Amino acid sequence: MNEFDQDARFAKMWDQGESLALLRTAFDQLEIQVVEFRGEQTLIVAPEALLDVLAFLRDDGGCDFDFLTDVTALHWPGREKPFEMVYQLYSFSRNKRLRLKCAVGVDPVVPSVSPLWPTANWLERECYDMFGVQFEGHPNLRRILMPADYEGWPLRKEFPLKSFSSD
Repeated sequence: MNEFDQDARFAKMWDQGESLALLRTAFDQLEIQVVEFRGEQTLIVAPEALLDVLAFLRDDGGCDFDFLTDVTALHWPGREKPFEMVYQLYSFSRNKRLRLKCAVGVDPVVPSVSPLWPTANWLERECYDMFGVQFEGHPNLRRILMPADYEGWPLRKEFPLKSFSSD
């Protein structure tokens, strides 16, 4: 099997625009950017629209993304909005995946998606613990991996790579 055959097989696992068409119909005033790479489609929306878009993707029968597989963040210090929130969705009925992103500022705050998917509780706590992302409406936002008194956000790019001296 060559590289292109593998890419074609892999692309079948990703939503190929069906959900985007439904979103654009339902949210005709919403700006949705689309990035495609190797058959994977990533939708980018404003943080203000995040909850409504994710609820639509979960509840609409044509989308049916009933499983939140991951929530994570990316830190790009040189950008105007240096944090990207990344939501990986899966539809059991359609056997399709979709990635949704939103860019947020220096002090990252986004709404919690715990009311939509209870599993987000732990995933958001991990993002908080590693990146310092605040999730509005989260039922129990506190550290999950690092000690409660730990200072800093280990996965931010400005986090020191060397150990601290005790001298």
